[in-house]
Amino acid sequence: MTNEERRLLASVEREVHWKRWGPYLSERQWGTVREDYSANGDAWSYFPHDHARSRAYRWGEDGLAGICDRHQHICFAIALWNEKDPILKERLFGLTNLEGNHGEDVKEYYYYLDATPTSSYLKFLYKYPHAEFPYRQLVQENAKRTRLDGEYELVDTGVFNDSRYFDVFVEYAKAASEDILIRITAWNRGSDEAALHVLPTVWFRNRWDWGDPYDMPQASGMTTTDGTIFVELDEYHYGKRWLLFEGSPELLFTENATNTERLYNLPNQKLYVKDAFHRHLIGGEQAAVNPGLKGTKAAAHYSAQIAPGKSWTLHCRLVDRKPEPNAAASTASVFFGASFDSVFCDRQKDADEFYARRAASGLSDDAHLLQRQAFGGLLWGKQSYHYDVDRWLQGDSTQPAPDPARRLGRNHDWTHLYNSDVISMPDKWEYPWYAAWDLAFHCVAMALIDPDYAKDQLILFLREWYMHPNGELPAYEWNFSDVNPPVHAWAAWRVYKIAARVQGKADRKFLERVFHKLLLNFTWWVNRKDPDGRNVFQGGFLGLDNIGVFDRSKPLGPGNFVEQSDGTSWMAMYCLDMLAMAIELAQEDSAYEDVASKFFEHFVHISRAMNDLGGEGIGLWSEKDGFYYDVLHLSDGRSIPLQVRSMVGLIPLFAVEAFEPREFGHLTGFCNRMRWFLEHNPDIRDHVDMSQKTEHGPRLLLTIANRQKLERIYRIVLDEKEFLSPHGIRALSKFHQANPFILSVDGRTSSVDYEPGESTSDLFGGNSNWRGPVWFPMNFLLIEAIQRVHFYYGDDFKVECPTGSGKQMTLWEVATELSRRLSHIFLRRDGRRPVYGKTTIFQDDPHWRDLILFYEYFHGETGEGLGASHQTGWTALVAKLIEQSGE
Repeated sequence: MTNEERRLLASVEREVHWKRWGPYLSERQWGTVREDYSANGDAWSYFPHDHARSRAYRWGEDGLAGICDRHQHICFAIALWNEKDPILKERLFGLTNLEGNHGEDVKEYYYYLDATPTSSYLKFLYKYPHAEFPYRQLVQENAKRTRLDGEYELVDTGVFNDSRYFDVFVEYAKAASEDILIRITAWNRGSDEAALHVLPTVWFRNRWDWGDPYDMPQASGMTTTDGTIFVELDEYHYGKRWLLFEGSPELLFTENATNTERLYNLPNQKLYVKDAFHRHLIGGEQAAVNPGLKGTKAAAHYSAQIAPGKSWTLHCRLVDRKPEPNAAASTASVFFGASFDSVFCDRQKDADEFYARRAASGLSDDAHLLQRQAFGGLLWGKQSYHYDVDRWLQGDSTQPAPDPARRLGRNHDWTHLYNSDVISMPDKWEYPWYAAWDLAFHCVAMALIDPDYAKDQLILFLREWYMHPNGELPAYEWNFSDVNPPVHAWAAWRVYKIAARVQGKADRKFLERVFHKLLLNFTWWVNRKDPDGRNVFQGGFLGLDNIGVFDRSKPLGPGNFVEQSDGTSWMAMYCLDMLAMAIELAQEDSAYEDVASKFFEHFVHISRAMNDLGGEGIGLWSEKDGFYYDVLHLSDGRSIPLQVRSMVGLIPLFAVEAFEPREFGHLTGFCNRMRWFLEHNPDIRDHVDMSQKTEHGPRLLLTIANRQKLERIYRIVLDEKEFLSPHGIRALSKFHQANPFILSVDGRTSSVDYEPGESTSDLFGGNSNWRGPVWFPMNFLLIEAIQRVHFYYGDDFKVECPTGSGKQMTLWEVATELSRRLSHIFLRRDGRRPVYGKTTIFQDDPHWRDLILFYEYFHGETGEGLGASHQTGWTALVAKLIEQSGE
């Protein structure tokens, strides 16, 4: 057992709170729904970036390269100034949804270089220009561009030309669970000397200004008798902590309180306010900070002129024991002596040993780098998230009353929801709020390195203060009632299996807990999304934003509706995941055999409906095209297949599961019922394959598409003129580049064509695109599904890959080929990484080329990263692909 594994065990057993402190600070709190108290729900305008430095947040905090405790009572981050910027750099800057020509987008370069599950070691890099940060230029230039243009990025402004920037590394190492060493190293990459101010900052989340009876925390500046400078933090929940600073920095203090004078032209309620450090440094306002060295926000101000090619290092330390000199050594030598760097060396070694056991072996250095940074980003993506919907709707007694219309507005039917937990975020700047289906994929990747955390996350979303009383899971804060694909059961089953392999034992208690709560969610889906009881499901956009001919979340008019291939297939997959769990639980408790039978039969009914809706000949399968489509039903009785070859028609492939006779053969009740069901429903044999035999009995394959249909769909999937790109499976077939689908109904015309890059439409804000790019979560599910079919049929089932190449592959080889195409988005080949496209500095510069960003989705032709740039949530699945398929 490695040292990090020992820490994980001590944390699980609550012997030591190794996870109390971590990278749980958001990178954007402004512009979020939680902070929006407007009447019209325009969160971006209600709390813009320009307010963030001056206005106290209600529900959370943000910062640069920061950490906090799991409850976010105490926060730490850095602030920077290059003597040219008009704003103290305390947080990351980006464009709002309306400012960006492809929606919201962070306009900074920062990297999660390393992390361990207990945050015993963390490493972050921020690239800070020497020149004035081009805030106005970024806004103005992007405003000129249309949906058809590329985004104007920070690197396009020229501020990084000739390497005129600082590499600011921030590292954390835990000597103990409450002893956190902080090392800040700034490298001048340019050819001229440059000035840099660094402010390690500590503050309390404002929990006292909203009418609640909290004891006021306080930070106080102090100096030991032998000259070490520190801040004493006194907070009612944790008691006292001390933040020590090496050297002789200037201590600055203020309050984490709103500057109402600046924002609203009203007198400030506090003499010292949130933006004091900005005003003190940049505006020269000496009176902006508290000379009494007390407040709820404090910083140590360091400054230096850094020579070209040289570095400057600062040390801080957050401890739970008061710093005092002793007869043997000074305070500085005790806390910042030779042992300081040795702790970092030890923790880096611990991290290396941990990942040597958990990560894939036999890889190139570049693949190891990729996998390590993927895990690092996944762990840095945790956030202390707070949102009490009922309180948010009502407003606070100390603030102006919200508009009464909010009571019937966004999230008004989620008043039971009370979030106050560390949760994995999709992207802590672009999506600093959880998304239910994103989280499922996070947990599968997380299970490789911290299976207990993965299990806890899945359980959390099924608890009574998250799941709606009707069984619905919360989607995301913009609309908790939106419907995400039901992948929670899939994730629970995968995490259960991965965790058993990693931990050496199966956690049946976990499986049983999630199974029972998932029954409620499954029932909600059946009751709400299959209104006619015909086993064909609706559901809306289901996370696929603009993939449809029109916005599938909006009503289509009286009597009109869409029967969705993806919604129905997700439910078939849901049935199979629940069936697999029920069979596993039935190994020790025969009571689960009955519910296993229920999910077996429900799956078969859904599969039959997918292919032929009750014998009416209007199933979602097109025999002519060999593909699954949505079907639009109109009020006049017409049914129109929406013949778009998209991921919607590939999701039926996900619903496949193979069972061995040793898993179900001894379950007498289940087998008897299955036998009876098959005998009395002979028309369902297409979806229940028992052709493969063993000495213990027949094997069982359950699938929406039988073997003949699978062969036809695989031909389309593996055709490079259709779905197969050099970098994975596209979300929409390239066929539609020359053959756009056009639908004309009631005088209105809509169309879908192939767009391999950014979206050219405004659907769902225009900040993502499902009409051609490659998306990791869907590719991952497809790869797993192909592997399951291979597990059943073995090497006898071969297909041509690519279609038309004449090269035959087993399905396992196909899955491996897809995995490698995906991982090669990031891996350097011939000196270039496809993820970075034609951006020369990212490809060639030695200080950039090994820094990997995990984008939201990828160009369907080039593999270039698109959308959110730090979506190491589900794109961290690349680490799992490398583990199972290598490079």
